[in-house]
Amino acid sequence: MKKLLYVSIFCILAGGCDKKLDQSNPNALTTADYWKTKDQAFAGVTAIYNALINDGSYMRSFPGLTDSRGDDFTGDSPWLDLEQTGKFIIPTNSAPVFWIWRDFYLVITRANQVITYVGNYDASILSPEEKGRILGQAYFLRGLAYYNLATSFKTVPVLTAPPAGQGDYYAATATEEVLWNQIFNDLQTAENDLPISYDNVVGPDKGQKGRATKGAAAGMLGKAYLFRKDYAKANIQFEKFINGPLKGVYSLQSDYRNNFKDVQENNSESIFEVQFQEGAGTDFNWTGEPTAAWKQVTAVSVTYAMEGAGFSDYLPTRWIYNEFKQEQTVDGKIDPRLFATIASYEPTENQTTAYGRPWFNPQDRIYPKKYTNDGLGRPFETPESGINYRVLRYADILMMHAEVLNELNRTSEAYAFIQEVRNRAKLPNLATTKPNLSQGAMRDQIAHERALEFSVEGQRINDIIRWGWLYNTAKLAELKAHDADFNTWTPGNEYLPIPQQELDVNKNLLPNPAN
Repeated sequence: MKKLLYVSIFCILAGGCDKKLDQSNPNALTTADYWKTKDQAFAGVTAIYNALINDGSYMRSFPGLTDSRGDDFTGDSPWLDLEQTGKFIIPTNSAPVFWIWRDFYLVITRANQVITYVGNYDASILSPEEKGRILGQAYFLRGLAYYNLATSFKTVPVLTAPPAGQGDYYAATATEEVLWNQIFNDLQTAENDLPISYDNVVGPDKGQKGRATKGAAAGMLGKAYLFRKDYAKANIQFEKFINGPLKGVYSLQSDYRNNFKDVQENNSESIFEVQFQEGAGTDFNWTGEPTAAWKQVTAVSVTYAMEGAGFSDYLPTRWIYNEFKQEQTVDGKIDPRLFATIASYEPTENQTTAYGRPWFNPQDRIYPKKYTNDGLGRPFETPESGINYRVLRYADILMMHAEVLNELNRTSEAYAFIQEVRNRAKLPNLATTKPNLSQGAMRDQIAHERALEFSVEGQRINDIIRWGWLYNTAKLAELKAHDADFNTWTPGNEYLPIPQQELDVNKNLLPNPAN
């Protein structure tokens, strides 16, 4: 198996290649010099992926600031930005918020270059299949970046081409309709152009794991439709995995923990994941402007890891810990997902070690375990980790499909898809324990099931926003009972604020409800 190795290109990293030079510099090529060969086209699209491993994207800040806003996670850090984000009182000059904005626009900038310049290649340079795959990946990655910006900031500028002049750097805020239509269009285009896998393609990307596929685009498009409550279109997307061209391509892993380790990556359940690995690069990719020497490692592990093994910047809430214990397995045990998600001292369950040594913190404390090196055979935590970040799993397709069926008044059909996920956790048949649920009761059941399956995966706050819980008096009271951070929530602050430094330089940019 060949794993996709992310690369950087100096002109791509700079966000453009339009500087006027008196002579050609091979390390800083102009646009006219660069976009000419097949190798440059393939390197250009790979450089888009490289922007996914920056601090503001999936390396650290985006997962952390997204997880902390859910009721399953809370800040526990001397870095006030991380505490305040979970309390929905994040300042507009927050550095991590700016990094998220900056790095997803870096993805968009690179994608725009590939779409524009590779789009001009003719068949003498790239075959139609190669060109389609390259453009399809660029559209997918741009759509993913806009999806993350939309769910994080609500409204942002939409840029679809490299800037033609200075004014293009100061784009106006798009309406929600324009922004989401761009997401839909990008993912639709990607789905049409991308292969189901790269195993049998012809080209330098043959056999590579980690590139965007037809399934990734189809699944993210369904997820986007679901977020916007277009249930009919979302159902069409999810049906492709059940009875359509993607049937049988994906399946659940028998071991839930396989989805969060640095082995068993790009497995049968993984639809799209960001590729991290140790051993590449020389400089740790903290915070600053990207460089070609950056390592390709994630810092989620050290950020989430317990005291004595990492920064312990976040903690699971007691509510989510207790939620895992609400229902026993068919053999009378605790839901096994608890021990893949949360590190806790449980002598009766043989959970008495952490990071390869006897439990070394107060026994009544609980800590994140998912995406950390705990239990992976490493004797101590390091500031580096090669664990891939799973953006979309097949379990999510099954659960979203169940939700869509319920919203389409096909509640009885939702049971089977929920149960497929429950079966892996060895939970009883829901149709037996809770038969004939009403649509409203099924909504609550799905919310419970999603909390357990996807805790600490950047899902919960988006679910809460999508379900409208913050603007429902009873549900808001539940959230406050789950997590005291919600006591300081005020309307609009479920989103991250538009970075103040962006508002200062771009007078066409509008503040959002969190500013």
